[in-house]
Amino acid sequence: MSWIKEGELNFLERIAANILKAGPMPKHVAFIMDGNRRFARKKNMDRQEGHTQGFNKLAETLRWCKHLDIQEVTVYAFSIENFKRTKDEVDGLMELARQKFLRLLDEMDNLKKHEVCIRVLGDLNMLPLDLQQIIAKAVVATKHHNKCFLNVCFAYTSRYEITNAVREMAWGVENGLIKASDISELLLSECLYSNNSPNPDLLIRTSGEVRLSDFLLWQTSHSCVVFQAVLWPEYTFWNLCEAIIQYQLNHKSIQKARDLYQEQQEFQQLEADRICVAELHQGNGKPSDSKRQQEALQQYTACRIERVQDFLQELKHKRDLFFTDLSSQVVST
Repeated sequence: MSWIKEGELNFLERIAANILKAGPMPKHVAFIMDGNRRFARKKNMDRQEGHTQGFNKLAETLRWCKHLDIQEVTVYAFSIENFKRTKDEVDGLMELARQKFLRLLDEMDNLKKHEVCIRVLGDLNMLPLDLQQIIAKAVVATKHHNKCFLNVCFAYTSRYEITNAVREMAWGVENGLIKASDISELLLSECLYSNNSPNPDLLIRTSGEVRLSDFLLWQTSHSCVVFQAVLWPEYTFWNLCEAIIQYQLNHKSIQKARDLYQEQQEFQQLEADRICVAELHQGNGKPSDSKRQQEALQQYTACRIERVQDFLQELKHKRDLFFTDLSSQVVST
């Protein structure tokens, strides 16, 4: 099945969509697509067929999201923990990924038509080289599309992502791009795999499990989280509507918490800058009056912002180069 499934909503679905869109709508929805193996057992089918049905449901869900004006979707496709499954199942999942990303490369005209940007979040070095190359080609080919965004978390866990972000900041300090005092929660957020995306408004997990399984732990601290009992291959438009209603019912409290958190972050950064300015002037005496103190603070803040932006540009260049180099290689067979 195609990644981008064409087709309109039916009459009842259109009515429901219009009613929902009269309220606050999530712009970014994340899915833990759980239940493929249980679905296969339920239907007495091969486990691999269950995973294939799960992919087909993703394509259908992306179509629903498009009609609901949900601009960005993030999916948990393959956890690093999944490497612990049997070799046959892991090999089958790798082969399914090869087939689907190759299919995506064949659908470039359709992706361009809908301006869909594909991003893959995770450590691609854990994957077979030929799969890395195929994924990189898809990422590079769609990186300038900016109407819809699909983030595929592959060879990913949130703890690994956060650890990698810490490594990136340490790399910046070691190379003199930033100072240790520049490190903050905001900077760590900018070093995550998901730094190009806003945090999800809504996170949905199917299959009845009520845990996040190491998925977007940092990014969903102020998201609406909905657990649904339905198995992923059996997910319906109406299940998605139910989750969106839960988001709408909690929208005000979520937005209030987000605004408060942003205010706290701004205050903490200001206090950190004041401490750094005070330490810089130890031994030389503090600026003599409040005006000079303010000028010193503004100058330090401006230098820090410039320093951090230069570091983030270097980090972006490093990551872009990784994908560009991979995509330019002949796919191994």
